[in-house]
Amino acid sequence: MSSMTFGRAITAGLDDALAADPKVVLMGEDIGKLGGVFRITDGLQAKYGPKRVMDTPLAESGIMGTAVGLAFRGYRPVVEIQFDGFIYPAFDQIVSQVAKMHYRTRGTVKLPLTIRVPFGGGIGSPEHHSESPEAYFTHTSGLRVVSVSNPQDAYTMIRQVVACDDPVLYFEPKRRYHTKGEVEQTLEGALPLGAARVAAAGTDVTLVTYGPLVMTALDAATAAEDEGISVEVIDLRSLSPVDYPAVEASVRKTGRLVVTHEAAQSGGLGAELAASITERCFDFLEHAPVRVTGFDIPYPPARLEKHHLPDLDRILDGVDRVMRRPNSLAPSAVLEGAGR
Repeated sequence: MSSMTFGRAITAGLDDALAADPKVVLMGEDIGKLGGVFRITDGLQAKYGPKRVMDTPLAESGIMGTAVGLAFRGYRPVVEIQFDGFIYPAFDQIVSQVAKMHYRTRGTVKLPLTIRVPFGGGIGSPEHHSESPEAYFTHTSGLRVVSVSNPQDAYTMIRQVVACDDPVLYFEPKRRYHTKGEVEQTLEGALPLGAARVAAAGTDVTLVTYGPLVMTALDAATAAEDEGISVEVIDLRSLSPVDYPAVEASVRKTGRLVVTHEAAQSGGLGAELAASITERCFDFLEHAPVRVTGFDIPYPPARLEKHHLPDLDRILDGVDRVMRRPNSLAPSAVLEGAGR
């Protein structure tokens, strides 16, 4: 076990995946000599050569189409989308080909394809560089979607998704790349790919999140404890499929659910979680589920993003609302403050 940053943990996972299987290839814009915009693939082309760590043209649809062909022929391509907002030119390939090939061929063809997507805000970049497009893909049958929140999962889950025979979108929160943690470079004893984890145990409120907001949620749980509220934080890890048994078990214990994510509220994953848990746990709920999300606007300029992204205070307000505390904001007040 060694200490490394979130970004270095992904690098280590890719390195070990390349070493373990000669069919693994990396593809993306500037990932070779430059090592990627965030330097996640730094040093890998020098180690494995340009035929396994390939710089591509600036053409996401072409990159994805090439990866489909490689996967069809038995390779395990790992595609890097340079920024979250650049994935849209590849959207047709992902939803029309990647997601449907296995079903269309009645299981004859597998597409073991990994799509790495740095996502989310918090780094001072504008739209197209700070987006949260995960709901588009959780809505698409045939895709696995995961999001990692800490260095250990960053290593473990990149190894798992590269080895998986299903196509997987691997969302990595770019503002957490420099977060450090202890990492054990082994898959032994790791949680299954589709399993959620209890990041902090609690008894009063279930707080469900993923990716960049897990650290914020843990801070909120600590702050709530000072006010006598015990918050259980669930890190989903897998966004499609969702580990509903883990979320259900927590909500049946606490009777209250808060869901938080950076993506806009309307049509977001929080809406699906709130509806599904209400259906499954209605008799256990003490309050309607509450969502704490980004607002329904295009991503704002960098100087305004701190107002857009859910922070400690907004998450604590969501906790107050499900606890029916008198100082909490009504939903209408929250939306009014967002300019709706």
